[in-house]
Amino acid sequence: MAKEILDITGMTCASCAKAVERHVGKVEGISSVNVNIATEKMTVEFDDTKADKSKIKDAVIKAGYGVKESDESIREISLPIAGMTCASCVRAVERAIGKLDGIREVSVNLATEKARIAYYPSKIRLSQIRDAISRAGYEPLEIENTNQADYEKARRENEIKILRVKFLISALFTLPLFYIAMGHMVGLPLPRIIDPNYNPLNFGLIQLLLVIPAMAAGYKFYTIGFTRLLRREPNMDSLIAVGTAAAFLYGVYAIIQILNGNEHYSKDLYFETTGVIITLILLGKHLESITKGRTSEAIKKLMGLAPKTAIVIHEGKEMVIPVDEVEAGDIILVKPGEKIPVDGEVVEGRTSVDESMLTGESIPVEKNPGDRVVGASINKNGTIRFKATKVGKDTVLAQIIKLVEDAQGSKAPIAKMADIIAGYFVPIVMAIAIIAGIGWFITGQTLVFSLTRFISVLVIACPCALGLATPTAIMVGTGKGAEYGVLIKSGEALEITHRIDTIVFDKTGTITEGKPVVTDIITTEIIDETELLLLAASGEKGSEHPLGEAIVNSAIERNLDLVAVESFEAIPGQGIEVKIKGRRIMLGNKKLMEDRKVEITLQSESDRLAEEGKTPMFIAIDDKLAGIIAVADVMKAASKKAIESLHKMGIEVVMITGDNKRTAGAIARQVGIDRVLAEVLPHDKANEIKKLQGEGKKVAMVGDGINDAPALAQADIGIAIGSGTDVAMESADIVLMRSDLMDVPAAIQLSKQTIRNIKQNLFWAFAYNTAGIPIAAGVLYLLGGPLLNPMIAAGAMAFSSISVLMNALRLKRFKPS
Repeated sequence: MAKEILDITGMTCASCAKAVERHVGKVEGISSVNVNIATEKMTVEFDDTKADKSKIKDAVIKAGYGVKESDESIREISLPIAGMTCASCVRAVERAIGKLDGIREVSVNLATEKARIAYYPSKIRLSQIRDAISRAGYEPLEIENTNQADYEKARRENEIKILRVKFLISALFTLPLFYIAMGHMVGLPLPRIIDPNYNPLNFGLIQLLLVIPAMAAGYKFYTIGFTRLLRREPNMDSLIAVGTAAAFLYGVYAIIQILNGNEHYSKDLYFETTGVIITLILLGKHLESITKGRTSEAIKKLMGLAPKTAIVIHEGKEMVIPVDEVEAGDIILVKPGEKIPVDGEVVEGRTSVDESMLTGESIPVEKNPGDRVVGASINKNGTIRFKATKVGKDTVLAQIIKLVEDAQGSKAPIAKMADIIAGYFVPIVMAIAIIAGIGWFITGQTLVFSLTRFISVLVIACPCALGLATPTAIMVGTGKGAEYGVLIKSGEALEITHRIDTIVFDKTGTITEGKPVVTDIITTEIIDETELLLLAASGEKGSEHPLGEAIVNSAIERNLDLVAVESFEAIPGQGIEVKIKGRRIMLGNKKLMEDRKVEITLQSESDRLAEEGKTPMFIAIDDKLAGIIAVADVMKAASKKAIESLHKMGIEVVMITGDNKRTAGAIARQVGIDRVLAEVLPHDKANEIKKLQGEGKKVAMVGDGINDAPALAQADIGIAIGSGTDVAMESADIVLMRSDLMDVPAAIQLSKQTIRNIKQNLFWAFAYNTAGIPIAAGVLYLLGGPLLNPMIAAGAMAFSSISVLMNALRLKRFKPS
């Protein structure tokens, strides 16, 4: 017998559960089936010789419901792909992979030249995915090894080098070709042996010989372009291949005509058009590859932070080993000035560590035995030994790199729209080119004129700029965010953030420090301030209450020597009662004093402290009120400034807390918050977010605790404070590594600037093609204007891609205001 637990989708009530049970129960070999409507899971036991998982799934689907695969069985990879040149290639690769059974999600990024693929290993193997990419006409590369920075750098440098060599070869032959073809028209001298007036055949043959090496340098345009055309999935290479091949073939036809005595064809050779187009496009590709390398500098910087080696203490001896070989539990020695290789816990020594790479905070942090250290931070002045706790992909730096990589590889909704348009764009352009060429020819123009229009349309209408417009901006934007400690997990999060109009802050640990401190001590005439604090702290030393801890810490800071307690009693919900040096001391809230019949003589002071958002704790000695110690969770330094910045941006700010309304209101007034949701239980936070969304608001939630995770997930954008829990960070869309609330407006500013940049890129890419295609087709000529030469069209096409990349690089100048 076998047992399976499946997630069922589409159920809304108990009758749905019954319907699923009924249909699955009819499958031969099923011994029991139970559907839980609350968890939306189905537990089924069956004879695996008669039934299998696929039959069970089919039964569920026939019942009108769905089966969701468990995410635990999903594998995600980032696979580099060579040979992609434009947005049409992206669509072709996504289609080829997406058609495979077992693929859950695929997203191809032209700027990074990688495919992010989520698939079910139980249904499909990686080798099958690679085969599908190869059949589509592209080359799947090896998944990056552990030394990813060096791998990526070498791959990019090799690509730049190859493109440079190809461009130089093409240019070397195209320059004399251009001189021979065009020079005589402006009076430049030509040797008689190749002068078209004396030796038209030689004039044609020398051009043919010169254009062939240039075409060989751009051979990939033809191999890829015609392959895509035969597959009925034309791309940018198809446009170039068809256009330049048409010019070349017409040139060959012209030479044949010259051989047959029609020497006037020497004026209509088109070899220089082919050579110049290929040279200009190779130049554009070379510059594009250099610029694309610059868009991923942030990830390279992060990767370059990690040291290559570590000194491990093994059997009492120091051993220098590659950092990849460090295992959790190893004892590692770090000397002054060296980088800490992996995450761990100090076991010996004291030092200060520069953690600015992680937090952005330039002041070194003191480290003592028991303190945590983070890989890639710099040991400043002391020698320490620490025990490795997280190595390899589990280190904080590795997690940051993965977050940034995932974000750079993901697509914003606006990018998906551009890719869809680009998928239809090339076939439409080819149709326009054919219509333009035939249209001019049948209206009486020469074949040469018609061919020129055909080639011009094909060459100018390259979708490269469309394909690069969004991913390059997202790469630079998310990389820039990482530099400021703002980790944006996806392109979608980056896009949604600019539309946020309401931000909800959790109070404790987000607006406030989350660590209560003593703020006021008020005494009556029977005792002084120091003695009151000493007695209160001595009594609270045995308590685990956060308010008691604050009083004890305050006494320690004042170097007070706490005294022994003779008896201790905790009174739930009220406070404590202790005996110190024979004196009966009570410390607690107003109710404790009232129950013990202690006269409260400091009522006005108590009310004032409560109005300020502080918690007053009364102290009575031998049934007489001795004073009040006020404790409060103090504001973070940046809270008020951050909220002011958000208000200037027109964003409503809401605070959510479990505190009572009076305390919550006092804190809200201090920092200028618009709206307070007080006395909210942890499990109700997500519902409050849902209510705000029901008012039509785009809501971001900022929190740091485990109880914030559901609210972070419910919000349109969840923002986790980096000092918070792993659960909160996992649930969030944005992580603020510096735990500085000023990074909240910074994240929104970055999102706005990135989306503005994307819109500019898309506008110019669309505007360029919208204007360029009619001009190339000869619309201006119809109106008495000039014609567009195919060589100028090629230059304009190359420039359009570079201009989009350069515009994206402007984001590198981003600084939060």
